[in-house]
Amino acid sequence: MHSNLDNGPVLTKTRELCETIINQTDFLAMRRDVETFLADDDARSRYHSLANKGQDLQYKQQQGAQLTREEIEAFEQERETIMQNGVIRGFLEAQQQMQRVHETVGRYVMKAMELGRVPEEDDFAGCGQGCSCGH
Repeated sequence: MHSNLDNGPVLTKTRELCETIINQTDFLAMRRDVETFLADDDARSRYHSLANKGQDLQYKQQQGAQLTREEIEAFEQERETIMQNGVIRGFLEAQQQMQRVHETVGRYVMKAMELGRVPEEDDFAGCGQGCSCGH
């Protein structure tokens, strides 16, 4: 049993990493964008409506039905309109940035476990499909 990997120094350093991430100016801006979106009932409603329409279209396609040009164009037009809303656009950009941070941290941790050392930037060059780093 490797209990020191579940707590102790690993947990301490993980908590330090979390603190470093959440104290970054960029992260604070991302959180602000998410909170602004969550506080805006109209933006949330419009976003969820579009997401539901997208899921409906995807379900229809998965059932073997062909989407009509009108359905696709209506969805794309609504998506373009919604993306003009700064609150929604800020929320989506914040989500993407947070996802990139999550992926980067995960990639480094996985690569460190593979190599048995802290990875360098060069360790990620030339990764191919099937590599655990996600490239």
